[in-house]
Amino acid sequence: MDIADIPVLSLADEGPALAERIGASFRTHGFAMVRDHGIPDALIARGWDLTRALFALPEPVKRGWHVPGIAGARGYTPFRAEIAKGASAHDLKEFWHIGRDLPPSSPLAAMMPPNVWPDALPGFRETFTELFAAFDQAGARLLRAIAVDLDLAPDWFTPAVADGNSVLRLLHYPPVTDEPGDAVRAGAHEDINLITLLLGAEEAGLELLGADGIWRAVAPPPGAMVVNIGDMLQRLTNHVLPSTTHRVRNPDGARAGFSRYSMPFFLHLRSDFAIQTLPQCIAPDSPDRYPDAITADEYLQQRLREIGLRM
Repeated sequence: MDIADIPVLSLADEGPALAERIGASFRTHGFAMVRDHGIPDALIARGWDLTRALFALPEPVKRGWHVPGIAGARGYTPFRAEIAKGASAHDLKEFWHIGRDLPPSSPLAAMMPPNVWPDALPGFRETFTELFAAFDQAGARLLRAIAVDLDLAPDWFTPAVADGNSVLRLLHYPPVTDEPGDAVRAGAHEDINLITLLLGAEEAGLELLGADGIWRAVAPPPGAMVVNIGDMLQRLTNHVLPSTTHRVRNPDGARAGFSRYSMPFFLHLRSDFAIQTLPQCIAPDSPDRYPDAITADEYLQQRLREIGLRM
């Protein structure tokens, strides 16, 4: 398996140089890798411990935290519930979603269900509330670099993501002990959101599809974060920043008997933000692919139906 040649950048190097380097990585791969992202190691370690404890609970207990009718937006989503667009088999994974808490008076509150907190795991709420905020801060720093690369004001994305419908996902891919048929841990897909910040990709399996049609492994060094462009940003930039197809393949040999865990943070726009192509991303040789605006929530609901989470 080839390894994608993605540079590892330091998020501590904020400024034009970082914007240029991260923009080049996104334009080439749709992916970047960053270290010095500011999320404390001790907080991440607590998060992993609680994630493993959560998914080790009996299935009936976990299903008690599944909330029907909200498309998996909060709490537990059972094994094989999600399917990649166009796939023939459901993904070999289970997951848990933590979202933003808004006061009932917020005009966006109706689009964001309340969080579900498992009382069986002491410290869960405190740890993941803190982790959500830390991911949010790292995402804001990345968006500043992206804005500068796109010749926007550094804070252009700030109002666009204020009270955004971002989600922290705790992912568990159980051991692949039975013949999976066509099923894989995560079928080939693109992310729905603006950008995704991922911890846990050190365990082999994450692959991206290059423009040449070759799958390549994404192999960050320990502690580095993988960041990829989502479909909302691809649409906003008229594909200047591409949302690259990626997957999590099934492990080989002895690794098939081990679980895989990851922790993606799906950074979303405000639900009422109108996604309208940026003028500087339109050119005579690159006409506007999306002349009609769509709100972030309308786009999200459309895509949730495509992946089987909303009927």
